[in-house]
Formats: sequence, C-alpha cells, structure tokens
Amino acid sequence: MYAVKTLLITLFTCLLLSSCGEEDPEKINDVDNPENVAIAFFNAIYNEKNVEKAASVCNPKLARLILHYRSPEAVGRHLFNMSYDTVEVRPDTDGVKVREQFKGNAIITIYLDGYYHGNLIKEVKRLAFIQRDGKWYIDKILKDPF
Repeated sequence: MYAVKTLLITLFTCLLLSSCGEEDPEKINDVDNPENVAIAFFNAIYNEKNVEKAASVCNPKLARLILHYRSPEAVGRHLFNMSYDTVEVRPDTDGVKVREQFKGNAIITIYLDGYYHGNLIKEVKRLAFIQRDGKWYIDKILKDPF
C-alpha cells in the first residue's frame, strides 16, 4: 500500500511539473526579442483574431485600451486605421535600421501586406517597446512614419 501511495504521489508531482513548462496558447510567449513580439502582436490581431493574445504583450494602459474594443476588427479600425482579412507581417529589413534599441527601449518598424475585400493593402507601423525582466512589451503605438 505504501509503494502505491508513493508511486501515485510521484506520478502526480511529475504531471504537475511537466505542465508548468508548457506555453500558454492564449498568450504570446516569445517575448525576448521585440521584432518577434511585434510580429506576433499583429498576427494575433489580424490573422488569429485574438485581442486577448495581442494585449498580453502590451503595457497595462495599452492592454486596457485594446481589450476595451473587444474585437480584432475594432482594434484594427480604431487603433491602426486599417482592416485586413489576411495579412503578412514582417519587420523592416531593407537596409534601414530595423531596431533602434537603447538600454531597455526599442522602436520597431513593421510592414503589413494583406488583403481586405480583395484589395491589396500595404502599411508601415512603428511600435515603441520597453523591456522588463528581460521581456519586451509594447509601450506605445507611434504615429505613422510617412
């Protein structure tokens, strides 16, 4: 009987420990690089249609604003003045400074190429990031660079 209890406790402990290492599918988990955070943020809004996931990498004030709109369509329309049915998101890598990074802060330029009602729409957005505990969070949505 003692061996069975020990075995059950060991199995239960192993199960708990193994589940602790899993990533949360409702959050953006790759937060150690601001470019990856920016790409995942726009993918969460426009491709995955998940505002909670997008808000998971924002500072508290911006997260409240994003969650206030409730739908990805409203977030896209009101915060970014753009709508997409599908979109490809990529960082600026065309010889321009991709990241302007200074001790705990970064500015990332992102290109969005996608379709809305069959029309091709191309946009450029810039995001300001802050770093806390080694993780990058979106601090501000910057004005259009062009």
